[in-house]
Amino acid sequence: MDVTTPASTDPWLIVGLGNPGPEYAMNRHNVGFMVVDLLAERIGGKFKRAGKAQAQVLEGRIGPAGPGSRRVILAKPMSYMNLSGGPVNALRDFYKVPVANVVAVHDELDIDYGTLRLKLGGGDNGHNGLKSMTKAMGSDYHRVRFGIGRPPGRMQVADFVLKDFSSAERKELDYLVDRAADSVECLVTEGLERAQSAYNS
Repeated sequence: MDVTTPASTDPWLIVGLGNPGPEYAMNRHNVGFMVVDLLAERIGGKFKRAGKAQAQVLEGRIGPAGPGSRRVILAKPMSYMNLSGGPVNALRDFYKVPVANVVAVHDELDIDYGTLRLKLGGGDNGHNGLKSMTKAMGSDYHRVRFGIGRPPGRMQVADFVLKDFSSAERKELDYLVDRAADSVECLVTEGLERAQSAYNS
Protein backbone atom coordinates (compact mmCIF):
# COMPACT_ATOMS: atom_id res chain seq x y z
CA MET A 1 0.00 0.00 0.00
CA ASP A 2 1.21 3.50 -0.79
CA VAL A 3 2.09 5.10 2.57
CA THR A 4 0.52 8.38 1.44
CA THR A 5 -2.88 6.70 1.07
CA PRO A 6 -4.65 6.01 4.38
CA ALA A 7 -6.12 2.60 5.03
CA SER A 8 -9.68 2.97 6.23
CA THR A 9 -9.13 0.55 9.11
CA ASP A 10 -5.94 2.12 10.48
CA PRO A 11 -6.30 4.95 13.01
CA TRP A 12 -4.42 8.22 12.63
CA LEU A 13 -2.46 9.89 15.41
CA ILE A 14 -2.47 13.67 14.99
CA VAL A 15 0.11 15.28 17.25
CA GLY A 16 0.20 18.97 18.00
CA LEU A 17 3.67 19.95 19.17
CA GLY A 18 4.05 22.55 21.90
CA ASN A 19 4.82 23.16 25.56
CA PRO A 20 2.31 22.63 28.37
CA GLY A 21 1.25 25.47 30.65
CA PRO A 22 -0.57 28.80 30.25
CA GLU A 23 2.66 30.78 29.97
CA TYR A 24 3.38 29.06 26.63
CA ALA A 25 -0.16 29.00 25.25
CA MET A 26 0.21 31.78 22.64
CA ASN A 27 3.89 31.19 21.81
CA ARG A 28 4.84 30.65 18.17
CA HIS A 29 6.25 27.27 19.26
CA ASN A 30 2.75 26.23 20.36
CA VAL A 31 0.90 26.60 17.07
CA GLY A 32 0.65 22.79 16.86
CA PHE A 33 -1.39 22.80 20.09
CA MET A 34 -3.61 25.53 18.62
CA VAL A 35 -4.40 23.45 15.54
CA VAL A 36 -5.27 20.26 17.42
CA ASP A 37 -7.35 22.28 19.90
CA LEU A 38 -9.42 23.51 16.96
CA LEU A 39 -9.73 19.98 15.59
CA ALA A 40 -10.96 18.90 19.03
CA GLU A 41 -13.62 21.64 18.91
CA ARG A 42 -14.75 20.39 15.52
CA ILE A 43 -15.00 16.80 16.78
CA GLY A 44 -16.88 18.05 19.81
CA GLY A 45 -14.87 16.41 22.57
CA LYS A 46 -12.48 17.27 25.36
CA PHE A 47 -8.90 16.20 25.90
CA LYS A 48 -8.16 13.80 28.74
CA ARG A 49 -4.96 12.61 30.34
CA ALA A 50 -3.59 9.50 28.62
CA GLY A 51 -2.51 7.28 31.50
CA LYS A 52 1.26 6.88 31.60
CA ALA A 53 1.87 8.39 28.17
CA GLN A 54 2.45 11.98 29.41
CA ALA A 55 -0.03 13.37 26.92
CA GLN A 56 -3.56 14.64 26.57
CA VAL A 57 -5.66 12.78 24.02
CA LEU A 58 -9.05 12.86 22.35
CA GLU A 59 -10.46 10.07 20.21
CA GLY A 60 -12.95 10.76 17.46
CA ARG A 61 -13.61 10.66 13.74
CA ILE A 62 -12.78 13.09 10.95
CA GLY A 63 -14.47 13.37 7.59
CA PRO A 64 -17.95 12.66 6.20
CA ALA A 65 -20.18 10.21 8.03
CA GLY A 66 -19.94 6.64 6.85
CA PRO A 67 -17.05 4.87 5.13
CA GLY A 68 -15.35 8.18 4.26
CA SER A 69 -14.61 9.02 7.89
CA ARG A 70 -11.35 8.15 9.61
CA ARG A 71 -10.68 7.26 13.22
CA VAL A 72 -8.25 9.73 14.76
CA ILE A 73 -6.48 10.25 18.06
CA LEU A 74 -5.61 13.88 18.70
CA ALA A 75 -2.67 14.30 21.05
CA LYS A 76 -0.79 17.02 22.89
CA PRO A 77 2.42 15.77 24.56
CA MET A 78 2.75 17.15 28.09
CA SER A 79 6.47 16.40 28.34
CA TYR A 80 7.74 19.70 26.90
CA MET A 81 8.79 20.05 23.29
CA ASN A 82 12.27 18.52 23.53
CA LEU A 83 10.90 15.23 24.91
CA SER A 84 7.86 14.82 22.65
CA GLY A 85 9.02 11.54 21.11
CA GLY A 86 8.49 9.33 24.16
CA PRO A 87 4.83 10.19 24.69
CA VAL A 88 4.07 10.11 20.96
CA ASN A 89 5.63 6.68 20.49
CA ALA A 90 3.84 5.34 23.58
CA LEU A 91 0.52 6.49 22.12
CA ARG A 92 1.40 5.06 18.72
CA ASP A 93 2.08 1.67 20.31
CA PHE A 94 -1.04 1.77 22.48
CA TYR A 95 -3.40 2.68 19.63
CA LYS A 96 -1.54 0.51 17.07
CA VAL A 97 -0.96 3.40 14.65
CA PRO A 98 1.44 2.83 11.72
CA VAL A 99 4.27 5.39 11.64
CA ALA A 100 2.99 6.63 8.26
CA ASN A 101 -0.35 7.48 9.93
CA VAL A 102 1.28 9.80 12.46
CA VAL A 103 0.92 13.52 11.68
CA ALA A 104 3.06 16.11 13.48
CA VAL A 105 1.67 19.66 13.37
CA HIS A 106 4.45 22.11 14.16
CA ASP A 107 5.94 25.57 13.72
CA GLU A 108 8.51 26.02 10.94
CA LEU A 109 11.13 28.78 10.94
CA ASP A 110 12.17 28.49 7.30
CA ILE A 111 8.71 29.24 5.90
CA ASP A 112 7.03 32.64 5.82
CA TYR A 113 4.41 33.33 8.45
CA GLY A 114 1.15 31.52 7.76
CA THR A 115 2.43 29.44 4.86
CA LEU A 116 1.61 25.74 5.06
CA ARG A 117 3.70 22.86 3.74
CA LEU A 118 2.67 19.22 4.09
CA LYS A 119 5.10 16.40 3.55
CA LEU A 120 5.99 12.83 4.46
CA GLY A 121 9.33 12.09 6.09
CA GLY A 122 12.47 14.20 5.92
CA GLY A 123 14.80 15.82 8.41
CA ASP A 124 14.00 17.78 11.56
CA ASN A 125 15.50 21.11 10.39
CA GLY A 126 16.66 21.83 13.93
CA HIS A 127 13.16 21.46 15.41
CA ASN A 128 13.57 19.77 18.79
CA GLY A 129 10.08 18.27 18.82
CA LEU A 130 10.64 16.58 15.46
CA LYS A 131 14.12 15.54 16.51
CA SER A 132 12.69 13.77 19.54
CA MET A 133 9.92 12.09 17.53
CA THR A 134 12.36 10.89 14.86
CA LYS A 135 14.69 9.47 17.49
CA ALA A 136 11.76 7.57 19.04
CA MET A 137 10.15 6.10 15.91
CA GLY A 138 12.03 7.01 12.74
CA SER A 139 11.28 9.81 10.28
CA ASP A 140 8.56 8.28 8.08
CA TYR A 141 5.66 10.26 9.53
CA HIS A 142 3.68 13.14 8.03
CA ARG A 143 4.34 16.76 8.91
CA VAL A 144 2.06 19.77 8.65
CA ARG A 145 4.52 22.67 8.77
CA PHE A 146 3.08 26.03 9.83
CA GLY A 147 5.40 28.86 8.83
CA ILE A 148 6.39 31.36 11.52
CA GLY A 149 9.27 33.03 9.63
CA ARG A 150 12.76 33.83 10.89
CA PRO A 151 13.51 35.98 13.96
CA PRO A 152 14.10 39.67 13.26
CA GLY A 153 17.54 41.23 13.54
CA ARG A 154 19.83 39.40 15.95
CA MET A 155 17.10 37.82 18.06
CA GLN A 156 17.97 34.26 19.05
CA VAL A 157 15.81 31.50 17.60
CA ALA A 158 14.97 30.14 21.06
CA ASP A 159 13.74 33.57 22.17
CA PHE A 160 11.71 34.04 18.99
CA VAL A 161 9.82 30.73 19.10
CA LEU A 162 9.04 31.16 22.82
CA LYS A 163 7.50 34.59 22.30
CA ASP A 164 3.80 35.12 21.63
CA PHE A 165 2.65 35.89 18.12
CA SER A 166 2.81 39.63 17.48
CA SER A 167 -0.33 41.75 17.44
CA ALA A 168 -0.08 42.00 13.64
CA GLU A 169 0.27 38.23 13.33
CA ARG A 170 -2.66 37.62 15.66
CA LYS A 171 -4.99 39.45 13.27
CA GLU A 172 -4.61 36.53 10.85
CA LEU A 173 -3.88 33.75 13.30
CA ASP A 174 -7.41 32.37 13.71
CA TYR A 175 -7.86 32.13 9.95
CA LEU A 176 -4.45 30.48 9.48
CA VAL A 177 -5.01 27.95 12.28
CA ASP A 178 -8.41 27.16 10.75
CA ARG A 179 -6.75 26.56 7.37
CA ALA A 180 -4.11 24.34 8.97
CA ALA A 181 -6.84 22.27 10.63
CA ASP A 182 -8.56 21.95 7.25
CA SER A 183 -5.29 20.68 5.76
CA VAL A 184 -5.01 17.98 8.44
CA GLU A 185 -8.54 16.82 7.72
CA CYS A 186 -7.79 16.72 3.99
CA LEU A 187 -4.58 14.76 4.57
CA VAL A 188 -6.34 12.15 6.69
CA THR A 189 -9.41 11.71 4.49
CA GLU A 190 -8.02 12.28 0.98
CA GLY A 191 -4.29 11.57 1.19
CA LEU A 192 -1.08 13.56 1.01
CA GLU A 193 -1.07 14.41 -2.69
CA ARG A 194 -4.55 15.95 -2.57
CA ALA A 195 -3.71 17.87 0.61
CA GLN A 196 -0.47 19.20 -0.85
CA SER A 197 -2.26 20.32 -3.99
CA ALA A 198 -4.91 22.15 -1.99
CA TYR A 199 -2.82 23.66 0.83
CA ASN A 200 0.89 23.83 0.02
CA SER A 201 1.83 27.39 -0.91
